Amino acid sequence: MNYIIIALAPVLIILFYVYIRDKYNREPLGLLIKTLFVGGLAVIPVVYMESYLGKSFDTGSYLLAAAWNGFVVAAFTEESFKFIALYILIWNNRNFDEKFDGIVYAVFVSLGFAAVENIFYVFEYGHSAGFSRALTAVPAHAVFGVVMGYYFARAKFEKSNSALNFLKALFVPVFLHGLYDFILMTEHNLLLIAFIPFLIYLWRTGFRRMRELKA
Repeated sequence: MNYIIIALAPVLIILFYVYIRDKYNREPLGLLIKTLFVGGLAVIPVVYMESYLGKSFDTGSYLLAAAWNGFVVAAFTEESFKFIALYILIWNNRNFDEKFDGIVYAVFVSLGFAAVENIFYVFEYGHSAGFSRALTAVPAHAVFGVVMGYYFARAKFEKSNSALNFLKALFVPVFLHGLYDFILMTEHNLLLIAFIPFLIYLWRTGFRRMRELKA
């Protein structure tokens, strides 16, 4: 039970924060729970896809291997399935009626995925993994969701550059997620030094995007 609490506590805290930021026209809880649940279910196809892609690339370069595993195996696969879930559930939903909604729903999809992933990590690696991921991986997934939702909303409600914003809703999170994983996978000292500043950049990016769509 303690493992479940450790795994889910950071997810629930961030979800609550994002939910209360939508002050004026909050989204229906039933749809939010459904979005969270579908995000969690996305782990299933992601596991199979990552397993397949992880075996299909063989190189003698550890940097190329880290780039492939970070940007393609992990980031592209995970963000693609989150994006598909978000699009199917929300794009034509009548409750998606203002820009900030895009961020709310995208974060719920992303943290549904992160919740299931976090449970696996905590049960496999213990309390220390749960505490470290509470400060790193879980907030990172939330920021990837914020960025996805930011461009997703702009694609929906801004006629100019709609197609470009739609593409950015997928590929900007893929890039940020890929860079996050690449830094960790290389285990290069100089890149690891840059990891904390990169995390701070991610958090600042998330808050800035949220403020912009609430303006």
